[in-house]
Amino acid sequence: MQYRRLGKTELEVSILGFGASPLGNTFDVCDETEGIKSVHLAIDNGINFIDVAPFYGETLAETRLGKALKGKRNEIILATKCGRYGLRNFDFSYQRIIDSIDESLERLQTDYVDLYQLHDIEFGTKEQVLNEAVPAIQKIKQSGKARFIGITGLPVNYLAAIAREVDVDTVLSWAHYNLLEDEINAELVPLSKEKDFGLMNAAPLMQRILSDASLPAWHNAPDKVKAVQPHLISLCNEYGVKLSDVAIRFALNHPDISSTIVGMCDTINVTQNLSALDFNIPAGLLEKIETIVAPVKNTMWFEGVAENNIPRKQP
Repeated sequence: MQYRRLGKTELEVSILGFGASPLGNTFDVCDETEGIKSVHLAIDNGINFIDVAPFYGETLAETRLGKALKGKRNEIILATKCGRYGLRNFDFSYQRIIDSIDESLERLQTDYVDLYQLHDIEFGTKEQVLNEAVPAIQKIKQSGKARFIGITGLPVNYLAAIAREVDVDTVLSWAHYNLLEDEINAELVPLSKEKDFGLMNAAPLMQRILSDASLPAWHNAPDKVKAVQPHLISLCNEYGVKLSDVAIRFALNHPDISSTIVGMCDTINVTQNLSALDFNIPAGLLEKIETIVAPVKNTMWFEGVAENNIPRKQP
């Protein structure tokens, strides 16, 4: 396992992070016993960064992760979130954030988290995020219930805009660095170097588009983006490799991203994702993938408050 510095936190995190959202049945029903075994297998093989949130399974993922971490809490760097509690349930008010940390700590069966993040900030008004939510997580950091604080979200340029206005330890961007998207490079990568916050990338499989698995019914990607999946699978089959291995290895190769977070909840999946660490993308394959995805490259959907979806700057 390779480890990278998580910005100014000085924490050394595994380049492959354990995304705990599937423990909350986000994609399929996850057997709790198998889910706990998957956490243990990941830790035993060097994955030391685990990311979860109350939103995942409406607290189920945190509860299951808490069970899995009994006796292993000190072996990992634990991150959770606040502000999003359901598909359409958001609350970035000061008091809700203050209350939320204690609820998460109880479910996770610990007295602190290493990283506490505002979850999907594009769904809150900028005024409330800056004037209530950020001061709340700063207060929580001062209390010792969280060692470090950060922000997460989908609109990559909005994350950069907020990170310019407040001092955060980390930024987690999802779905913006993978075989279909590279917009993380436009603003967030250079800003992370300038302000020395830890930069993380989630959803390198684009919520299953870049894998052999069937897509969840709730997937928000445009149909033309989803339509590239069978073509990419077929191409990878010609090379005798799995699309997910190529996608994960591609994401892990970014030198400026501290950890790439992949959702896991069973031992087979963990083993497959770990195998990507020693995987080499066959020569010539990426060029052919680029040709297939070129018509839909950086075709992203929007979520959250409309004014928070800052348009991509044109070259």
